[in-house]
Amino acid sequence: LRDGSLEGEQAPALTIKDTAPFGFHVFSHVLSQLSSFILASKSQSRGIVIVAFSRSPSFYVDLLKRGIDVNSVQILDCYTDPLCWKDQLKDVKDLDKLYSMILELGKGLVGQGKDRFSVAIDTINEMLRHTSTPTVAGLLSNLRSHEQISSIFWLLHSDLHEIKVTSALEYLSSVVASVEPENLSLLEQNFGKGKLQVRFKRRNGRVRVVNEGFHIDQSSNNFINQGLVPKVQFNLELTERERIDRAKVVLPFEHQGDGGPIHIYDGRRSLTEEGEIIYFRDSDDEMPDSDEDPDDDLDI
Repeated sequence: LRDGSLEGEQAPALTIKDTAPFGFHVFSHVLSQLSSFILASKSQSRGIVIVAFSRSPSFYVDLLKRGIDVNSVQILDCYTDPLCWKDQLKDVKDLDKLYSMILELGKGLVGQGKDRFSVAIDTINEMLRHTSTPTVAGLLSNLRSHEQISSIFWLLHSDLHEIKVTSALEYLSSVVASVEPENLSLLEQNFGKGKLQVRFKRRNGRVRVVNEGFHIDQSSNNFINQGLVPKVQFNLELTERERIDRAKVVLPFEHQGDGGPIHIYDGRRSLTEEGEIIYFRDSDDEMPDSDEDPDDDLDI
């Protein structure tokens, strides 16, 4: 998130998705870290607009007061009076006005030039209670597309919605962090421990998945990482059936020793039996492209 977006690109977007009481801890951790990067001038963003639905503005003031310039944060209060029963200043159902207010606060932080700001929405669920999924998705897409927004992230309690709703919001995201307890059956005993599965969608369309453990320090309410382990895209474990099938495969130069005839493939059988691979280069002048699969130029 701190690297922001390139010219002409949509801003990177992070969905923090949870089904357990850890999501807000992760959201607060990301918010605090990004704030620290902004304070140290290590981020493309020059400020943050926090859209507060689930916590009061005073909560965020206390959270960030020890590590950020207060002039680089604006808080849009959707917590105190979300449906305009009192002040009639804003209504969470009016997402067009919400969009305008986010931009107004952000430009108040960084001006009208090329400087950018980030947007943090502490829960999407409140908007989804009152408006349709396409409308919420449209708001997020418009924010990502605005030239002055560097990055955006939000918290989603996915167990409150159908899969099609969470899938639509994940589709909009360049990063999805799924928050899970360490052991569902031992949730109460291990309340402070959990794991993140983070899926990154790269610019070239490839996906990278990593797993990271964490625990919550109950005394200080701090979120603590516990290492970063890459996750491969395939299962390295074999099932019992797969192990049996593998044992039946006749390997070249392997002594079977089962009493039957020994079959050894020597690579010299006729082409009519084994087939033939002919390689055609598209052009004699064409250099191999390291980004493409070399098998693309093989015709059988």
